[in-house]
Amino acid sequence: MIVDCHTHVNCTTDDLEMSEHLAAAETVDRCIVLAASDGPSEDVNKRLAEYVNKYKEKMVGFAVIDPIKDKVSVNKLKPVRDKLELQGFVLHCCAKGLHPSHSRAMRFYEAAQELGLPVFFHNGHGALGADDVLSYAQPYLLDEVAREFPALKIIIGNMGMPFTEQTLSMVAKHKNVYADLTIRPSNVWQTYNTVVAAYEHTVMDKLLFGSGFPLGNAGECIEALLGFNMVLSDTNLPTVPRGSIRNIIERNTLELLGIKDKSTETQEEKTEKTKEHKSVQA
Repeated sequence: MIVDCHTHVNCTTDDLEMSEHLAAAETVDRCIVLAASDGPSEDVNKRLAEYVNKYKEKMVGFAVIDPIKDKVSVNKLKPVRDKLELQGFVLHCCAKGLHPSHSRAMRFYEAAQELGLPVFFHNGHGALGADDVLSYAQPYLLDEVAREFPALKIIIGNMGMPFTEQTLSMVAKHKNVYADLTIRPSNVWQTYNTVVAAYEHTVMDKLLFGSGFPLGNAGECIEALLGFNMVLSDTNLPTVPRGSIRNIIERNTLELLGIKDKSTETQEEKTEKTKEHKSVQA
């Protein structure tokens, strides 16, 4: 199974981007769609749910949360899972000026752990704004979170760029921490150094394939990774076993993160979920 763990889409008025996202999703078996950080969380999450729930056989939605502004108790977050049917959360720490171990963030992690929902940290990316707090994007700041909540599945987005070495240390140290290997095929040297470093740290099994759509395309990213060693054919540079790279691409990320595949949900499970939802409303 090929799962793209990192995609974005404008769920408001950009029909072109939505159609392009659908087309890109055909390249993979499943894709995770991360909610954007622009706008009130409740509104953004509702729009995302409307979109991904039309394509349950293909998409999984992660709700955005701002622990400073949003209510973060289990009761307040439970409808995200049970009503909106979103199956994880995404935090934009540096963009929102949120220290990952802020007291309200820690309360959020406790609730997410209880609900069994993974958290994706969208910290490192190539379009940092002037007001973004870069220091809050450092993966080592998640060490306390991973120690305090060992059952919480944590994904460090974009390999924690530009702090890749911190990311490799984090995924090596903690069983519950994973890294999103979203590459830019045109950035050959950056991709090479990232993959070789992960291999040398023996953490290839902790990397999840991602495209970063719309900045990247799953097909192009897969092609670049599978052709990784070909780029080095005329050099003496170290190579990485093709099987190790293929394992990243074919990793069942949903199963690894404890995400239930909605497309294979049985009728009995659907009935039970309906009963739970009605009891919550009552």
